[in-house]
Amino acid sequence: MTRVGEDNHLLRCRQLFHQFIVHMYAKIESERLLYIRINQQKLRSERYTHLRDAIYNDANQHDLGKMVILPSSVTGSPRHMHEYNQDALTYVRKYGRPDIFITFTCNPAWPETEYHLHHGQSSADRHDLIARVFKRKLSKMIDVITKYLLFGDTHCWMYSIEWQKRGLPHAHMLVWLQQKIQATDIDKVISAELPDTHIDPLLFDIVKRHMIHGPCGNLNNKPPCMSDGKCTKKYSRDLIRETQTGEDGYPLYRRRRPGDGGFTTYINMHNRETEVDNRWIFPYSPLLSKIFQAHINVEWCHSVKSIKYICKYINKGSDQAVSQLQNTAPILDEVQSFLLGRYISRNEAVWRILGFPIHERYPTVVHLSVHVENGQRIYFTPGNLQQLQAAPHTTLTAFFHLCRQDAFAKTLLYCDVPRYYT
Repeated sequence: MTRVGEDNHLLRCRQLFHQFIVHMYAKIESERLLYIRINQQKLRSERYTHLRDAIYNDANQHDLGKMVILPSSVTGSPRHMHEYNQDALTYVRKYGRPDIFITFTCNPAWPETEYHLHHGQSSADRHDLIARVFKRKLSKMIDVITKYLLFGDTHCWMYSIEWQKRGLPHAHMLVWLQQKIQATDIDKVISAELPDTHIDPLLFDIVKRHMIHGPCGNLNNKPPCMSDGKCTKKYSRDLIRETQTGEDGYPLYRRRRPGDGGFTTYINMHNRETEVDNRWIFPYSPLLSKIFQAHINVEWCHSVKSIKYICKYINKGSDQAVSQLQNTAPILDEVQSFLLGRYISRNEAVWRILGFPIHERYPTVVHLSVHVENGQRIYFTPGNLQQLQAAPHTTLTAFFHLCRQDAFAKTLLYCDVPRYYT
């Protein structure tokens, strides 16, 4: 077999192996969803008063449970992501606005990954290595922020993992600090400039390799960030001497001109050298970039205008295939809609097969019930429909019972009870 034939055969084997990984996870996910579909009678719930009225009004019990519900216990489902968004807003209610918004993207050229590659392999052939190394790096980053206090003492944090169509995992993280970062201290924590190559050549190489956007626009109109002739990421940015607070709640970081203390460099774009300056630099934390040597975008959260957007953004989930079907009958199968709309990359398949979490947060958020009298949400099956003589207890009814017995509980708001009682 010739060299070209061997390369084609090896490429074909890699493609088949990657397809096998995706198909294996798709089979695992489809079996889990099948269990949910055939066990809907164990999952259905309704408010007690509504269910009681349906039974007393001689409703057709054979029609109960016909709609297929995808519960929030399914990781990545719409209800699951909505709950995490509400939990993020709970942190906002308790601790105020988040202080730091971090996007941490996997670097396939990490030495830990390349060290374990066999001869002739690339990182694209070992998604298991990429997943394991990124998981360890992400855990280390959380330790650096929360235990080594890179930005100071923290109140809470949360992150979500995503896989877009480029395949590599990246994490969106929010951090709440005990000591808020003041506007005059932003430049001490976040930089959006090329460093001096003579003072810190390592950081200069990292920023040049990982933290330059594009360039796009007039220099290059083919990048995926371009839409209707404009960059969706709003690059290039304006050059300014001092960091300012923007009108939309996002800061305008210091980006000095080459003659005013800024620096420039050259990158290879379409086989020609292109000069770039601070207009194309992503905001970053110099220390985080030097520790992890990857694309780590760090933003300062300031205005309440950005809170709702950020909390929704980090809990939006991965990309999905979008399609539309005309049907006269309403769609009552949430499992089927979720299954057909999924886009699964190879790295996501490996990550989920290995059982790595796609969401983590600290501290824990406790979900409390809120309802009117006899408005409890209960779980029912065909066997217990006729046995509902009394509404079950919930956290709200338990709170009322606690206040009748405990004087300290009377001084607490309902939402503060989980901090002192279980």
